[in-house]
Amino acid sequence: MKKVLFPLFALLVMGSVSAQSGAQAEKNDPEAKKVLDKIRKKYEAFKNMEASFSLTIEVPGQPKEVQKGSVSQEGDKFRLEMDQQIIVSDSKTTWVYLKKNNEVQINNAQPGSDNSFLTPKELLKRYQKGDFLYAIVDKTTENGKVLTQIEFKPKDKNSEYSKLRLSIDEKAGSIQSIKAFGKDGSRYSFNINRLSSNKQLAAGTFAFDAKKYPGVHVEDLRD
Repeated sequence: MKKVLFPLFALLVMGSVSAQSGAQAEKNDPEAKKVLDKIRKKYEAFKNMEASFSLTIEVPGQPKEVQKGSVSQEGDKFRLEMDQQIIVSDSKTTWVYLKKNNEVQINNAQPGSDNSFLTPKELLKRYQKGDFLYAIVDKTTENGKVLTQIEFKPKDKNSEYSKLRLSIDEKAGSIQSIKAFGKDGSRYSFNINRLSSNKQLAAGTFAFDAKKYPGVHVEDLRD
């Protein structure tokens, strides 16, 4: 699996966002770093988290599409459920279930690699690694909340995305939305509707039980 942005998952393929060797050095916004450091420490303290979200997809020449879903994460383990697919990983194995085809694809998980699942926690780690240039670009008010908007620009000029925009509620210490801007004019907006942390997750949350899907076709792509 290519790396995908926690909100946008398999629908929003980031392409390569690793810093190119020899990329021109530029300075990041120190005020943005203060905000990011604070949010990162809070998210890193979570044992696990669950979220419900909506994903708006805007592609030039196509009708706007809105999808809803939920995600659970604990360490490198995660479970994503959307209208068309379910993606589950126990940190060793990743299952991608395609509902329409009643098919599950099984791959080796690669936690921590450049091809791993990119969650908000991972995004908040990557700004430290130098993968992005970032700065506060605006402060807006939405539904009575004052949101700080931070833009990330991939240092890799070959990235499919020109920038990411993170909206943070500093008072609540939480991420409200993430928007990705494609170089082809596409826009992907992920909005977090509900976020909870440190809950007792159900047994089997991070495993795919084929018995629950009668007649499922299994395609094992592991090495």
